[in-house]
Amino acid sequence: MAESLLTVENLRVEVGGKKILHGINFSVDASEILIIAGESGSGKSTILKSIGGLLSKSFSIDGQIFFDGRDITNIADDERRKLSGNAIGYIFQNAGASFCPIRTVGEQIFESVRAHRDWDENFFRERAIDIMRKIHLDAETLNEYPFRLSGGMAQRAGILAATILEPKLLLADEPTSALDPVTRVEVVNELLNLREREKISIILVTHDLNVARRMADKILILRHGLSVEFGTREQIFNNPHENYTRELIEAAT
Repeated sequence: MAESLLTVENLRVEVGGKKILHGINFSVDASEILIIAGESGSGKSTILKSIGGLLSKSFSIDGQIFFDGRDITNIADDERRKLSGNAIGYIFQNAGASFCPIRTVGEQIFESVRAHRDWDENFFRERAIDIMRKIHLDAETLNEYPFRLSGGMAQRAGILAATILEPKLLLADEPTSALDPVTRVEVVNELLNLREREKISIILVTHDLNVARRMADKILILRHGLSVEFGTREQIFNNPHENYTRELIEAAT
């Protein structure tokens, strides 16, 4: 059997003596979508930040995170920078706020690309515009300032920034929660199309089980930093074992 792209084993995180995650285990295969669902404060975003190396030094991490056959749990900062953006992309909850407001979107994405690839600006723009066409984002967005973008445009710009280097894994932290219902559906569809085109693996955090029902291959249900249930979409929705999972499903209907 092929090795999973990402394997998390007994992940435990604490800060200031407070335990945030209590022994989390899951795996993600190539071209697979894992949804991590649960109420606010359950530790969902902490899992993503642990994988992406975005937790501050005040957090302690135990357990192991294997990516592409390599233990990345506590790698050095320079090794982490090589992975970030290049092999692991990240979409934030409010992508517009993750951009600097006084520089254009194109300038900022080009700068992050140059940290990994020796592309000139013309090649970068050709590559960016090709992706933008596929995610229904106007090419002129590269010349815009982030504050001029709508919520949907900002999230698509975030998708562009996270995927232009063709990472193997995309981490998405509640990328639809701040969007109106119509735009939420559009962004979900763009992520599904991205998986089909690029065969990228996605871990997406949400409290919305409707998003999970639409996107997931696997679902991890989290509560108070504990793994409540982990299984395929069919297992979770058709035969949930835990009352908390049933409550989340009922709340989404």
